[in-house]
Amino acid sequence: MNWARLFPPSTTYTGPKIPFYFLILIAVVSTVRSLIHMFFPDGGAGVIAGIDVSVQGGANIIAMFGQWGASQLLLALLYWIAILRYRSLTPLMLLVIVVEQLLRLGVGQIKQLVIATPPPGAIGSELILPLAVIALFWSLWSNSKT
Repeated sequence: MNWARLFPPSTTYTGPKIPFYFLILIAVVSTVRSLIHMFFPDGGAGVIAGIDVSVQGGANIIAMFGQWGASQLLLALLYWIAILRYRSLTPLMLLVIVVEQLLRLGVGQIKQLVIATPPPGAIGSELILPLAVIALFWSLWSNSKT
């Protein structure tokens, strides 16, 4: 078995630095957010998102937040692999961020949370989406010029 095929030689990113730094910021936020969902006693559902987890089925809400955190951690790890070893994947990772935010906002419209104030993730998606689109196009535009 050749494990070296799993991680071929590293690559460089020749595009502008700001989209790359934006990817680093997203990786940090994604890592922290996923760890909160996985390890906070309520998964962040109550103390951060303001969801009442004391209701019947509250333990299920907490469990779903924890599992969601595990998926978020996997995505964050992919960002870190791109940042640390495969920097040429920066535009692809930015595309993944755009698609993730579009899906989050779309599902949020279909299955709306009924809470007093929007959770940070909902507000964050509205902010991150346009920034990620700009970073993506910036990274692609500049790469095509080199």
